[in-house]
Amino acid sequence: MSKDKEFGVKDGELLIKFARENIEHYLTSSKRMEVPSTIKSKFSDKYGVFVTLNDYKADGNPLRGCIGYIEPNYPLYEVIHRVSVSSAVDDYRFNSVSLNDMDNIIIEISILTPPKLIEVTNPNDYFDKIEIGRDGLIAEKGTKRGLLLPQVPIDHGRNWDIDTFLKHTCNKAGLSENAWKDNQTKIYSFQAILFEELKPRGEVVRKYLV
Repeated sequence: MSKDKEFGVKDGELLIKFARENIEHYLTSSKRMEVPSTIKSKFSDKYGVFVTLNDYKADGNPLRGCIGYIEPNYPLYEVIHRVSVSSAVDDYRFNSVSLNDMDNIIIEISILTPPKLIEVTNPNDYFDKIEIGRDGLIAEKGTKRGLLLPQVPIDHGRNWDIDTFLKHTCNKAGLSENAWKDNQTKIYSFQAILFEELKPRGEVVRKYLV
């Protein structure tokens, strides 16, 4: 897949508009909206996707919700149909978003490439195989698994190095921060195609991290 050819800004505009309308429909009626036929036909290929909601006026970390599927097991439209609402009302870290809140929410959609195991003989090899701003990470050990998107180490004034990124990813999985040094912990990388509103209901841009 060529990421630049696969999705353009117009696609991002359609997907974010669909996500916003779906969330607001749910907050009004307690039901997800019917998926438009044009969305179904255009976005039927399978991808992992995350929908992120950020508070436009927040100081510091603006995150209000982020839910998604890692693996490309379902059509893109179906995942966004599910997780856009889940990001608004099911993220256990936050109170549910209200309809009034949506006036101050900006929506970001991350379309993921399939995760690939980073194979190393020594944990220090990760420093040569991970690129900040390009790669998202997944830490997995036993039944525990956690993901951080590629934008996390650099968004909102963060300036994480690879060591910090690995530690936070392990913490997200419910592991100790140095679990990445354990040869029983698997670290996967992936990339993402990112679209975001510049302001609530505003212009949609394709975000380039590097």
